Amino acid sequence: MKSALLIIDVQRALFDTDPPPFEAVQVIERINRLSEQARSAASPVIFIQHENPQGSLLYGSEGWQLEPGLLICEGDHIVRKTTPDSFLRTKLQALLEHAQIGQLVICGYASEFCVDTTTRRAAALGYPVTLAADAHTTQDKAHASGAQIRAHENATLADITSFGPPICAQQTSDICFSSPD
Repeated sequence: MKSALLIIDVQRALFDTDPPPFEAVQVIERINRLSEQARSAASPVIFIQHENPQGSLLYGSEGWQLEPGLLICEGDHIVRKTTPDSFLRTKLQALLEHAQIGQLVICGYASEFCVDTTTRRAAALGYPVTLAADAHTTQDKAHASGAQIRAHENATLADITSFGPPICAQQTSDICFSSPD
């Protein structure tokens, strides 16, 4: 089954903060490893960018741009979104169908919002999902640290069975993209 890599909201306004998201530098390095592996297996790499009608994520603004540490290659795809759900009112589903994608690997920002929502929606649409357990992140919150939130999402999402397709959380080093047959 052919996979695609979804890289959600790794944008300047969300990463160039003080303090930055939990393990921001390491997360970008892991995302780059995943994207290189996906490209080597001829799997689509899809960058998803959140935008708002004003503020730091205004379409085309400096903050809206992808984080400069990301390795972006010709042939990668960009999907714009306006909600935490990367499928809602976007071209993502059509792109996946056109590429005959049967499963997804998901990583990016923010663990408890866009990563969570997109993972759940993907499973509801019938896609088995591998959540890159160490390649998604978020900011510390008053109630929990970014590390705790990531751990919670890894445990919670992987425990959902009601959608049908499995959701599993795996470390980047354990994720494999297979070349098409």
